[in-house]
Amino acid sequence: MPPAQARADAPRAGAPRADAAARADAARMEEAAASWRALGTEVRLVVTDSRCLAEARGMLEADLAAVDEACSRFRADSEICGLRGGPGQQVSPLLAEAIAVALRAAELTEGDVDPTVGAALSAIGYDRDFETMPRNGPPLPEMAGPVTVRTVPGWREVRLDGRTLTMPEGVRLDLGATAKAWAADRSAARIAPRVGCGVLVSLGGDIAVAGLAPDGGWRIRVQDVTGSPDDPPDGPYALVAICDGGLATSSTAARRWQRGGDVLHHILDPRTGLPAEPVWRTVSVAAGTCADANAASTAAVIRGRRALGWLAGLGLPARLVDTTGVVFTVAGWPRDAEDLRDARDPQDPRDARDRQHAQSEQVQK
Repeated sequence: MPPAQARADAPRAGAPRADAAARADAARMEEAAASWRALGTEVRLVVTDSRCLAEARGMLEADLAAVDEACSRFRADSEICGLRGGPGQQVSPLLAEAIAVALRAAELTEGDVDPTVGAALSAIGYDRDFETMPRNGPPLPEMAGPVTVRTVPGWREVRLDGRTLTMPEGVRLDLGATAKAWAADRSAARIAPRVGCGVLVSLGGDIAVAGLAPDGGWRIRVQDVTGSPDDPPDGPYALVAICDGGLATSSTAARRWQRGGDVLHHILDPRTGLPAEPVWRTVSVAAGTCADANAASTAAVIRGRRALGWLAGLGLPARLVDTTGVVFTVAGWPRDAEDLRDARDPQDPRDARDRQHAQSEQVQK
């Protein structure tokens, strides 16, 4: 008989057994984690109940495989690589959702995050999975001057009506700036109710959480040098805790390569088709979803110093580290490990008002 259904006159001897069972259940409900590689990046899955890890991992692996088949620019057989210019293309529900997220990010950032940069990325050498790219190579003809606007047609030229996609001839979509964050949100939201516990999904540092958070929230180490959370931090870092939503970091220090002595990175300014000026080494943002956090962190890299007022105006807690190692925080990003409970969704920056001045501190480089 379960303890909750025991009669009031049941023998006292039953109580220790019930307590032991409760302790056993509590012991089994420990956090558990798994790490592997997918989508060309590090995947980390954490659940608040170790008994749920196997099922959660199976769901996440299936989700990421489906996203890869639909959205990868580096697979000749992916759905996105089969897209052609013109009106009336029918796309799968999964790809339609991914494109809708990318177009929303473009609108929220006034075009800073633009999914039509695929051809420009290929032109500067990012034409395959980053792990297989040569880190050094000869000069590129495109580096002789700015890539023309024809290379970056602009997100407004892409129309999505339900599952019907229209875009100009020659456009190559790249969802690298949004797809991982969206995939983290999507999977966390699907897995948590299915397995019945708290879930954290991290895809290359794009983090989404769902379900009941651990006591004190999900503790996350934000650092300027990419590394495993199981290893000691290398360089400056911050400890924060979130209970819901997402957190994302964009960096000009990761995914770098050289062509003819020019140091390039993967975050393009769509106005030039060239890598954004590396004002910031890293930008970390917390928001209501990982997709919104990532859109804001990517746009902040492109905006340079103007990002401080923009992020503050949106009320998005953020940590920005410039190339000299100076750390700026805005909109309530904590100096010490504490909750980021007031993360907000991005809104139209044209309607935003400043809410908090940037703070800065010197850290060891």
